[in-house]
Amino acid sequence: MRIDKLLWYLRFAHTRTMAQKMSAKGHVRLNGRRVDRAHLMVRENDILTIPRGREVHVIRVFRLPERRESAAGAQTCYEELKTGD
Repeated sequence: MRIDKLLWYLRFAHTRTMAQKMSAKGHVRLNGRRVDRAHLMVRENDILTIPRGREVHVIRVFRLPERRESAAGAQTCYEELKTGD
């Protein structure tokens, strides 16, 4: 699944456009590597580092969602490894 779509599905971005910009600007890391393209593919068990305001979320993706779900449903797709400030 494309990283921009995943960020939107997991509710780390309010819109798909916002997720594309986050990905394209290099704010997100995939398995420790800086992401600079919104079309990079994410697979199960990949680790994402996502800045959000003053926090940094490090997550491991358990399963790829089929559609955008509620916040509670989205949280069942990943495990939070670290929350920083």
